[in-house]
Amino acid sequence: MTADLDELLAVAMAAATAVVPALAADNARDDLGIDTKSSATDMVTAMDRWAESTIVDTIRLARPCDGFIGEEGASEPGTTGVVWVIDPIDGTTNFIRDLPGFSVSIAARVNGVDAVGLVHDPIRSERFTAVLGQGAFCNDDRLQVSAPVDLSRTVLATGFNYQPSVRTEQAEVLRELLPRIADIRRFGGAAIDCCNVAAGRLDAYYEVGVQDWDVAAGRLLVHEAGGLSRDFRPGLPFVCGSPSIFDDLLEALGLSD
Repeated sequence: MTADLDELLAVAMAAATAVVPALAADNARDDLGIDTKSSATDMVTAMDRWAESTIVDTIRLARPCDGFIGEEGASEPGTTGVVWVIDPIDGTTNFIRDLPGFSVSIAARVNGVDAVGLVHDPIRSERFTAVLGQGAFCNDDRLQVSAPVDLSRTVLATGFNYQPSVRTEQAEVLRELLPRIADIRRFGGAAIDCCNVAAGRLDAYYEVGVQDWDVAAGRLLVHEAGGLSRDFRPGLPFVCGSPSIFDDLLEALGLSD
């Protein structure tokens, strides 16, 4: 890995700073320009597209030869080995409805390895950052995952797929899981859910159907805070959480090897 990771973090911070004030502004929802994507509940706004374009332009100004993967269409291979994975507004439904739980998520992938992650929560003014091998932070505070005694004391977050048929299957998984854990939360943004696991506010998070840009930054935050995650496999949930309950959670979700 040859890239200067501190430089990449500084670029990610500049890109987030370019869009966060507008997302937090009182007039952010004045002209949403809502469209749908994969289903009637999979929404995108003009602000999503503006934020992604602004983030890409800010990064490109500092690093013109890097690549991009973005939820709203940014797709360039680059020539440096650095690819930026961007979700300009993770939790768009929350943003549209003026609810907390949405965020800006930016990750820098170096030669295929997630090396820098930033998730900014405009509502709580929390900036989560992680650099490979250097730990995870919320603003200036170092993060550490929780250590619940066992699965029965676990509070975890989940989300629901945009496709009704998949949601039905997810409801069945929850029906089996709920008696074995302490409680469940549904906040509406994968990136923030990962950050809450990294901060020890939640013990775990799982969801079917998350995309690379949803969790690239958050997954690194979890790892750098001492947590574990389950890699993507087709049709199976993304899972991250505290090592103390991780194997038991995989077993409860039917994901044990």
